[in-house]
Amino acid sequence: MQDRQRFSIHHGIEDRHIDKALDLFWQAFRQKLAPVLKPEDKALRFLRRVVDPAHAISAVSSDGDLLGIAGFKTPAGAFIGGKLSDICAIYGAWGGLWRGVLIDILERDLSEGVLLMDGIFVDPDARGKGVGTALLDGIAHEARARNLAQVRLDVIDTNPRARALYERCGFVAGEVQELGLLRHLFGFRTATTMMLPV
Repeated sequence: MQDRQRFSIHHGIEDRHIDKALDLFWQAFRQKLAPVLKPEDKALRFLRRVVDPAHAISAVSSDGDLLGIAGFKTPAGAFIGGKLSDICAIYGAWGGLWRGVLIDILERDLSEGVLLMDGIFVDPDARGKGVGTALLDGIAHEARARNLAQVRLDVIDTNPRARALYERCGFVAGEVQELGLLRHLFGFRTATTMMLPV
């Protein structure tokens, strides 16, 4: 527990941490998103355009360094949101159109009484120190503060380490969605919905 005392959990992301947050996001989700959003420089420009720091929980070290983020989605927005016009602004009309169609496949709908997580990631140097668990606790607190009964996330089959963390934190596996032929594009076969009562 000593490591846990070396960081704190905050609602939102400070302006000075946005670039690092987006770099960490891209590192965490590059395998899944790069086939659609590459080249990397355009992907990071797009992410910067659509990021909403208010839809995130951040872990910050006692030295002021960003250690990790847990994003969430509400009817008011998402940690990584945006519209087709945002994609087209970066990739052009045709490039934005086909990318928008493919990204839409990965989107998850909101449900009544449920806070939808929109990605969680921890700086590789901070892993194993309780940051991920603390971020999940922060998300549960966010759900309770919004009078919601559950937190939902989806975990892909190629990330067993993340699934193990979610299970340790009380998430229960539910529906499994098959990606079909698109598995060759996104690099995973299935996504499992996991729920946490709060």
